Amino acid sequence: METGLSFTVRPLTADDLQTVAGVEAASFTEPWPLELFRKEFAEPGRVYLAVERGKTLCGYGGVMLLGEDAHIVTLAVIPEERQKGVGSLLMVSLIQAAKERGARNLTLEVRSSNQAAQRLYRKFGFEGVGLRRDYYRTEDALVMWAIDIDSAGYEGTLDEMRTAL
Repeated sequence: METGLSFTVRPLTADDLQTVAGVEAASFTEPWPLELFRKEFAEPGRVYLAVERGKTLCGYGGVMLLGEDAHIVTLAVIPEERQKGVGSLLMVSLIQAAKERGARNLTLEVRSSNQAAQRLYRKFGFEGVGLRRDYYRTEDALVMWAIDIDSAGYEGTLDEMRTAL
């Protein structure tokens, strides 16, 4: 998917994993080990996408499909590309992939302290529904859901987000 932002969305591949490890380390206090990504790629019902500018991997995200529900399992953007629409582009792309595979609802966990990520998710209709105590070693996770992503109203939200890109 090409955008007005000069970014391209494509499937994340095993060849990207060394770069992903660097983005993980720059983005998370508890980064996923490479072996976890390798296992995730082999699991059915997973979609991992990358955003590039030229040949630079700027961000990636993944969604796990569970029937009518889907779970955003990870989303990260390199520090120098944050606040430039990469996260929104990833969200639009992951949500579209989930919808195409029959998902009606989306969930995710986010650090309770990560207000920037929570703002991003709220733009996509996610609402906080509870806490998972000690989900991360150092803090709780806010559990968020977006319901009825297959509705015409939600498609309007996605259209607005696509237009803003």
